[in-house]
Amino acid sequence: MTNELFTPERRAIVDRMAQVAPAFAKRSIDYDRDASFPWDNWNDLKEAGLLGICIPTEAGGLGGDFVAYALASEELGRHCATTGLTFNMHVATTLLVGQIADDMDLSDAERSEQHVRRAELWRGVVEDQTIHSQPFSEGIAAGATKGFATQAKKVDGGYLVTGRKIFASLSGAANIHNIVAVSDADEHLHLLGLPADAEGVEIQGDWDPLGMRGTDSRNLLMTEVFVPESNEWIPPGMFEQAAWRWPYFYMTLSFSYLGLMRGILDYTAEYLRGEHGTSARRDNHIKQYGWAEMQLLYDQTQALCYRVLGEVGPDPSRAALRRAWTSMTTTMRNAPAVASKAIEIAGGRSMLRPSPLEQAYRDARCGATMLPWSVEVCLDRLGRFDLYPEKLENADD
Repeated sequence: MTNELFTPERRAIVDRMAQVAPAFAKRSIDYDRDASFPWDNWNDLKEAGLLGICIPTEAGGLGGDFVAYALASEELGRHCATTGLTFNMHVATTLLVGQIADDMDLSDAERSEQHVRRAELWRGVVEDQTIHSQPFSEGIAAGATKGFATQAKKVDGGYLVTGRKIFASLSGAANIHNIVAVSDADEHLHLLGLPADAEGVEIQGDWDPLGMRGTDSRNLLMTEVFVPESNEWIPPGMFEQAAWRWPYFYMTLSFSYLGLMRGILDYTAEYLRGEHGTSARRDNHIKQYGWAEMQLLYDQTQALCYRVLGEVGPDPSRAALRRAWTSMTTTMRNAPAVASKAIEIAGGRSMLRPSPLEQAYRDARCGATMLPWSVEVCLDRLGRFDLYPEKLENADD
């Protein structure tokens, strides 16, 4: 499976990420301490052309697909999971308007207009290095495509958007916030690119979380913000269609946590070999046992994730959808388990800041709560799966 996933094109993209990401690990301590956005890391991503990782080569991007992004995100998360999560919010938009939109059922007129608008989005990313965010959460419902209170009032030339998004990653860094809103023009959800510097946009509150402290995920408050019609990146109704037909879209952040697990293993192996200022501990059979357990958890998690990546595409079978939920849950549970075992192996000093393992443990603990596919949501769906054949489970129930 691994050899099938790593095509030459995908390998080249992962290698590009591997050239820049190792430098991020040293900086992550400062970003964690200050809860500050990883600007230096983003500048390196820009210079490497990685902002266009999922933009076609003919549009100036790297031409990566969903799987290429997943593999590169794993490599990025290995060195700085916080940067991985922020990068995910940017890339998610380019995936939605690109590969995913191409797989949706749209009318000829809708597709033609969508191609025009996404071409401008792609141009902005490639030429202007525009940073996109994609804040969905409003804190009123767990579902991915329901419970939205943000309103978009149709006016001449666009929309007036009013509402609030919580945990809006890149809140102080993004140039465009791509928000989902309900419009008075129809009954569909609309994905609108809200300029960060538009009148009526306010970043609200403080950001001092347990982990993933560099994501800058404050509240995004919008009061009659004008969004031009040209910034409606996909046709009304496509977001709902994508949620049902391309649900893999909602597991993109898990790849950063898979990479985080790999980074924890890297550091623990170095510690056991005596590469962090202490004598080697690799001959201790208790520590060897713990090290074996860590590898088991990581390999099981990666193997399941790669199985899912081998199935990625539109209209998954019910069994494939179940595996996606299972992979998401497994990653978010096993990441803190691996971090906890690493601290047990490395001993008391690993709990003192600044310790990569102490930080990794806090970062890993955050994954289980992240919507729309939190562990709680996935377990709820798995708990009902195949028990009610008279009513097939909808990915957004």
